[in-house]
Amino acid sequence: METEQATRPQLSLTEAIIPVASLIFLVGLSYFLFGDAGAGGPNQVALMMATMVAAVIGLRHGLTLGEMRDAAIASVSSGLGAIFILLAVGALVGTWALSGTIAAMVYYGLQLLSPNYFYATALLICGFISFSIGSSWTTVGTIGIGLMGISQNMDMNAAITAGAVISGAYFGDKSSPLSDSANLAAAAAGVDLYKHIRETLLTSLVALLISLLVFYQLGRPGEFDASQKMALLKSTFNISLILFIPLATVIVLALCKVPAFTSIFIGALVAAGLAAFTAPERVIAFAQPREGIPSALAMLKGMWLALASGYKSSTGVPTIDLLVTRGGMESMMSTIWLIITALAFGGVVEKCGVLERLTTPILARAKSTGALVAALAAAIIGTAIATADQYMAVMLPGRSFKSAFEARGLAPVVLSRTIGDVATPTSALIPWNSCGAYMAATLGVATTSYAPFAIFCIASPIIAIVMAYCGIRMPRVSAQHLASSDTRSTQE
Repeated sequence: METEQATRPQLSLTEAIIPVASLIFLVGLSYFLFGDAGAGGPNQVALMMATMVAAVIGLRHGLTLGEMRDAAIASVSSGLGAIFILLAVGALVGTWALSGTIAAMVYYGLQLLSPNYFYATALLICGFISFSIGSSWTTVGTIGIGLMGISQNMDMNAAITAGAVISGAYFGDKSSPLSDSANLAAAAAGVDLYKHIRETLLTSLVALLISLLVFYQLGRPGEFDASQKMALLKSTFNISLILFIPLATVIVLALCKVPAFTSIFIGALVAAGLAAFTAPERVIAFAQPREGIPSALAMLKGMWLALASGYKSSTGVPTIDLLVTRGGMESMMSTIWLIITALAFGGVVEKCGVLERLTTPILARAKSTGALVAALAAAIIGTAIATADQYMAVMLPGRSFKSAFEARGLAPVVLSRTIGDVATPTSALIPWNSCGAYMAATLGVATTSYAPFAIFCIASPIIAIVMAYCGIRMPRVSAQHLASSDTRSTQE
């Protein structure tokens, strides 16, 4: 680590600000010119241009193009797991649409849910599932898709529904002992996982309660007659509980701690097989096979096509066709392109030492405990913006602020809790962050549209800062512990 730090240039504050300011300006200009369509290409161009700005500054301070290229490649490599999950989700959505799983989720949802409490129920359902499996991505990519379909058929607001789904999903991701981000936050501060979970549950439950109250108020009064839409769904897809087998498969695999990509892709394959078993005529019709091709090969082609390019419904009923024409790995390519360019930018600015230079003056101005926590929150959000990666937003500021928290006598769990309160939920609010890009691609709602309604994600960091300024739940370590820590530091 010391060797790596030594190879980084010493930037002035202005030089450190330029790449991040360029990124924000260019992405803002892209949004102004192209609107939500910017995620389909213009935002990626903006990220590449901002990367070139950062590279010029690196060259001015002695870094070679080869060094910055290697940093960009390493950063992109760190995001390959997210990229493969995106491909798996695309495949899953395609086969779930083909098999009727999405239609079944919408059908039963229309039976059980009411517009009065739909948003609040979506929040609680996603919160429960996410806490159970520890993954916001899996929750959004499975039950979240179904809830979006129900919302569409109830004529509910898509942006508010997405905000409720994401809020619930991040409650579990932030608070579950099965969550990789919770484990990483605890590791970054050197805290026992279950001690970290106990502390972060307090702030999470407060943020969840605030979210629940807001979403209940946003519910639409009145009754909704879903009988006609339910009849259309049932006549088209032969709705039955057997269509929930793919959903149950993914949840069981996630509970068994099978990696997200594997569990989601298996769920996609199970749905493809289910479609061939329950509706072979639909699969063959979708495949549009050549004359004389055996039906078994035609079904294989239909399943393969749904995995690759998604399902395209042609019932002639606009409501049904709009609901289930979706998915495929192909549908995720613009999001993957966005993640690759964002991670490349993050790798270059991290190599140039931009993040360290920006956090130094922030730390210097943090005179009180509240100011220190607010400074950490600002550093985390800045890192998430600059690197487009949730995990870097956990580890880099955690490493930079650890000694400052120790110097003030704050228990390490305060550091880990703050990291969890800020880094995990706010990553979904940044359009070019891998989390924000994933949520937008999976739910079909632009990050800028759902962000104001992702109440849990907004409330969590605010609660962390307010608690710090008010001195609530800010445990401290003993003087003896501080002395022993200083002794270990000296020996190291």
